[in-house]
Amino acid sequence: MQLRYAFRLYPDTGQQMALAKAFGCARVVFNDGVRAREDARRAGQPFPKAGELSVRLITEAKRTAERSWLSEVSAVVLQQSLRDTERAYRNFFASLKGTRKGPRIGPPRFKSREDTGQSIRFTANARWSITSSGRLNLPKIGAVKVKWSRTLPTTPTSVTVIKDAADRFFASFVIDTDPAADAVRMPDTDRTIGIDLGLTHFAVRSDGTEIDSPRFLRRAEKKLRKAQKELSRKQKGSKNRDKTRLKVARAHARVTDARREFHHRLSTRLISENQGIAVEDLSVKALARTRLAKSVHDAGWSSFLSMLEYKAERYGRTLVKIGRFEPTSQTCHVCGTVDGPKPLNIREWTCTACGTVHDRDHNAAINVKTAAGLAVSACGAPVRPGAIPAQREETGSHGFPTEPRAT
Repeated sequence: MQLRYAFRLYPDTGQQMALAKAFGCARVVFNDGVRAREDARRAGQPFPKAGELSVRLITEAKRTAERSWLSEVSAVVLQQSLRDTERAYRNFFASLKGTRKGPRIGPPRFKSREDTGQSIRFTANARWSITSSGRLNLPKIGAVKVKWSRTLPTTPTSVTVIKDAADRFFASFVIDTDPAADAVRMPDTDRTIGIDLGLTHFAVRSDGTEIDSPRFLRRAEKKLRKAQKELSRKQKGSKNRDKTRLKVARAHARVTDARREFHHRLSTRLISENQGIAVEDLSVKALARTRLAKSVHDAGWSSFLSMLEYKAERYGRTLVKIGRFEPTSQTCHVCGTVDGPKPLNIREWTCTACGTVHDRDHNAAINVKTAAGLAVSACGAPVRPGAIPAQREETGSHGFPTEPRAT
């Protein structure tokens, strides 16, 4: 399977200017591709093919006075920007036909220079390389300093340079994982577990272990509110507003990074300790429309479950999702009696049939494990077969054993 490994970049002033130029050229080519498609649609003509657009919008455009500056950046960056246009239209048409999973998406829109997130991609044809001193050498940009948090397991196939809203630069490498190395890294085990996600505790395991919810957004809310008020007082278009906007973006980035680090560490620990994991398929979108919306978003359940999915696929584990309408909080795991719905303020209840006193979350975690078919003895009994397709997610150095830094 393919994964992405992200590392922080520290370009100097000249390299930042070269990257800004590359971001701008890629944005212009993308917009030109969207405009050419829209002009053909309005004229009732067939959409121009990728090869035709490449010749017209890149090769021939470089010879004109209006687009001569396109030759100042790598041609691969421009070609990849056109590929992004093609992919955006393919996803749009697949969404219209209903062959694409997830909610419907609209047609591609023009990119703006005011967009906070920008990126360019270099494939092997661009002849980028990692120098002997550990720098990332990019064509027409130079050797950029990289903060290596761990060694790349295999040779990357491409690298994407990303600038986020907090003006931070990252290099995202695409690699193909080695199944043999992953099997050695995560040996098989006979343990299985059920997990109940919540807000009082982030997760409660079927063995009774409670994992506290860090509440990263709630803890930083006071500083974020103060920074946002300061931003609202700045005059639009002023340099002070730009500085304050950057301050707000960095404050939000710290919250996001801390939450992602927590998710990576917890998901890796659960995958390494258990052969089978059962979770509930929560409707996060519906819960985000309730009065608990801020707490639900702060917990980041969707991100955590996505990490569990691709890590289970990578390391040969089994992840089972049970239906969200399963009455896990209403059923006694001892006698199986369904005791009816209970409000969220009731954290303990007594079964009317057998008299067992239940902790609400621990009882739900045991029922999740039972409903998933993982409630078997830990003496080598097999768990439910079938792998969960992994998503291509942005992974970093979070939660993995420390290895020698790249040189």
